[in-house]
Amino acid sequence: MSAGREGAPTSDWSDPDAVTAALFEEHARSLVGLALLFVDNRDAAEDIVQEAFIRLSRSLHRIEDPTRSAAYLRSIVLNLARDSNRRGLLSLRHRTPANDLAPDNVDETVIGRDDHRRVLAAVRQLPRRQRDCLALRYLLDLGVAEIASTLELSPNSVKTHLKRGLATLRHDFGEELR
Repeated sequence: MSAGREGAPTSDWSDPDAVTAALFEEHARSLVGLALLFVDNRDAAEDIVQEAFIRLSRSLHRIEDPTRSAAYLRSIVLNLARDSNRRGLLSLRHRTPANDLAPDNVDETVIGRDDHRRVLAAVRQLPRRQRDCLALRYLLDLGVAEIASTLELSPNSVKTHLKRGLATLRHDFGEELR
C-alpha cells in the first residue's frame, strides 16, 4: 500500500482496517510527539493517539477525500489533547521519571529537562492557534498548506500565527532560541 502526500493510503480505501493500519504505521509515532506537547505524559499521549485512531476508524466512511485522513487525525489528536488538559485528567509537570537517569550524566539530563520544560511551558502559554501551528510546523515538520488543511485555516492565517508565536518565544527566550 502506498501513501499520498498527506499520508493517506492510495489503495485499498475500501478496506477500513487496512487504511487505519497503514495510517497508524506512518503517523502514530509523530502523533504521540504532538500529543506530548500538550499532555507531557507519554502514557496519556499514547492513549490520546489510540483514541484518535479509534475515532478515525469509526468515521472513515465519511471522509470523502482520502488525502485528508492524516489532517483529520492530527486535528483529532489536537482536540483530544486540549480536552484532556481542560478536564484536568492529567497530573502534568510534577513527575520526573526516575528510571531514565544514567548516573554518569545526571547533570546534563536534568539541565536538558529543565530547558525542555521551560520551552514547553512557554509554548503552552501561547494562544491556541499559535501553539497548534508551531507544534505542527516544528514537531511534525508540516508545511503551511498541510497545517492550513489540518486546522482548516487559510495559509496566510497559518503564516501569521507562526510568525506571532515565534516572535513571542523569541521575546521570552531572547538569544537562547537562536
